[in-house]
Amino acid sequence: MESVWAEVKTLIKDQIPGHSFRMWIDPIVFNRGDEANIFLSCPNYFSKKRVEDQYSTLIENEIRKLTGTGWGLVLEVSARRALSDRSMTAVSPIPCPKQMVLPMIGHPVMHTGRMLRENYTFDEFVVGSNNDFAYSAALSLAMADHSRNNTLFLISGTGMGKSHLSQAIGHYITKKKPSERVYYITAEDFTNEMIGSIKNKTADHFKAKYRNQCDVLLLEDIHFLTGKEHTQIELSMTLDHLSESGKKIMFSSCYLPSDIPKMNDQLKSRFSSSVISNIEAPDFKTRLKILRKKAQRENYHVPDHIIEYLAGELTDDVRQLESGLVGVIAKSSLLGVPIDYELAESVVRNISVKKKMITIDLIKNTVSNEYGITVGEMVSKSRRQAVVRPRQIAIYLSRKFTDQTLQSIGKSFNRYHATAMHAVGCVEKSMREEVAVKKHIEYIAKKLEAGTIK
Repeated sequence: MESVWAEVKTLIKDQIPGHSFRMWIDPIVFNRGDEANIFLSCPNYFSKKRVEDQYSTLIENEIRKLTGTGWGLVLEVSARRALSDRSMTAVSPIPCPKQMVLPMIGHPVMHTGRMLRENYTFDEFVVGSNNDFAYSAALSLAMADHSRNNTLFLISGTGMGKSHLSQAIGHYITKKKPSERVYYITAEDFTNEMIGSIKNKTADHFKAKYRNQCDVLLLEDIHFLTGKEHTQIELSMTLDHLSESGKKIMFSSCYLPSDIPKMNDQLKSRFSSSVISNIEAPDFKTRLKILRKKAQRENYHVPDHIIEYLAGELTDDVRQLESGLVGVIAKSSLLGVPIDYELAESVVRNISVKKKMITIDLIKNTVSNEYGITVGEMVSKSRRQAVVRPRQIAIYLSRKFTDQTLQSIGKSFNRYHATAMHAVGCVEKSMREEVAVKKHIEYIAKKLEAGTIK
């Protein structure tokens, strides 16, 4: 039977992507067999679950075709690994925290390390053809004790799952190795903390924190560093220290390293030397899996034909899918009506149809009217705050409501790609820090969605 499994592996190798084979199939070894089953050993529980979910049918089919028998497939975890895991659990006196915050030595509370969301784990991540390599690379980074490349760079648009994978790495490591110092942070947080340390004359403590007291750095939204020369220099030196010490580093961004403007060559080189993985929009099959998993997790009872309808209509990203599912459930509950096509169509209409009607020109007109300026002034070279602020908001809304690239959006406002990116960052920051600004922009967004301004 061992020779059968070796031949089956050879056949499977030609049917799935190379990275998937190396990550999931190649490590499986033959254990034993009897008259009814073939027993295979996986290196760990994550591997066993992944193979059961994604490849068990393929393996069974190849065994059947090769042998002409109906042998069943039984996947087990390597006895040595299982014993090791149990031993680690039994002797470890340290609790498994959701987030390990590295305190700022000699400085009052500066908790910029973010908490990990409870459900952002590898188990909860839905894997499809759009994100298979990203999932494998993230899990490989989390599991590896020693590797030639301990850095990963995830790229995707908003709502595609890069933050989920980032935090899944943190969850896995803090659970398996509680003594590891894991730090999950955004590039903006890093910048603000660095500036704060300079103002408070604690720069040495700031440097020691990231260079000497961090084992795993999960750094999100690195495109925020565009144009921030001093932060880039500090981060470059920090990454050199971490890399030389064999620490694990994960970056995420909406852009390829080479596409981020005003980024120094040293950082670009560092980012580009990582394992780079893009996460695309989910295909129909994956959208179905996402909706069904969400419904099961939240104990929603949604008919299959409605799940299929939502998966067919809501194609932008994972957040849009989940928003549609929650909207259907909420509307059904509030109105006390069953979930049917008519109800689902009304929810989808609000999410997708109106969004398609929102153009950059409509956004320009809407924002111009709201702030009492002309469209000509908005796209002019004026640097008056009364013009700059509405222009930034219009660029932000164009990014939010249209499928245009930042380069195209910038061109529409007579601005460069980097300027458009800066505008989006400024508005996002203001919305986080000022409630009044957030409410006003949400008010304009609702007007656009409702189509009340022409």
